This record gives sequence, C-alpha cells and structure tokens, in this order.
Amino acid sequence: MTMMRAIALIILAITMVACGGRQATPDTSDQTPVDTSRSETRPTRPTAPAAPTLSAAEQRELALRQLLGQRTLYFDYDRTEIRSEFAEIIEAHARNLASDPSQRILLEGHCDERGSREYNIGLGERRAHTVRRAMLLQGVSADQISTISYGEERPALKAHNESAWARNRRVEIVYR
Repeated sequence: MTMMRAIALIILAITMVACGGRQATPDTSDQTPVDTSRSETRPTRPTAPAAPTLSAAEQRELALRQLLGQRTLYFDYDRTEIRSEFAEIIEAHARNLASDPSQRILLEGHCDERGSREYNIGLGERRAHTVRRAMLLQGVSADQISTISYGEERPALKAHNESAWARNRRVEIVYR
C-alpha cells in the first residue's frame, strides 16, 4: 500500500508541476478574431445590377417629368408672391405648355379659413393671377391658362391650426 501511495504522490506531483506553472500565451491583440464554429463558408450577398447611366438629355427629361408631377404651389400667410422654391416648378410647367399650344390648364387659387369669405376669394384670385403672369412671361399663350378662386371653400386639410392653414394657402395647376 505504501507503494501505491508513493506512486499516487508522484503522479500528483507531476500533475501539479505540469498544470501549476504559467504558460506563455501568444499575443493576439492585433489579430482579428476568427469564428471557427462554422466550417462552411458564408455566401456573399448578391449585388444589385448597376443602374444604367443616363445621358444628359435623359437626365433633363427625367428632371422635367419630376417637376411636372408637382402641381401645388404654396403661399405665405396673406401673401401673393411666389416663393423661390416654386419658381422651377412654374418654369417647367410653362416650358411644357409653350412647347404644346394645344394644352390647357386651370389655376385654382385657395386660401386658409382666416379672413372673410369675400377677402379670401379675392386673395385666391390674386394668387392664381400671379402664377398666370409668371407663366405668360415665359412664353405661354394667354388662351392656354384659365384661373378660378375657391377662397377658403375647398381646404386641402380641414384642421384649424397653422400646419393645415399652410397647406390650404395654395394654387393648384390642373391640366385639362
């Protein structure tokens, strides 16, 4: 039995010597960790086909179509001046009308609910005439443009706050 104890103590001592010391570990701080839990490779995402390159003429045509799609011009409170952000839209519609004399539009003037009915009808009319004059200056024939004022009668939004009022102060371009 003492022999068994001696062998057990020797094995224990060898194990302690082998496991008890510090082992040098390699420095991996500058390496990117690698996920080795999967052995298969991940598929790459398919790339979208490259968008076709448009010529300068095609780019102008696309920009013109986008501008022609915008048919509402907004105004500041109690004002008839065209805001600078809408000048390009008016110019695009004017070029479109001037290039095709058979086209006709109706400019509908609108106001918010503040002010008397009579005042708002007049203000909507002045707004529509301001847009009309801008288009006439760009070569549109007078017989291509009609105007009407709805005043406050046809609000875009029926709420009673500044956000709704801002959307109601407008001229709409309606092709006929």
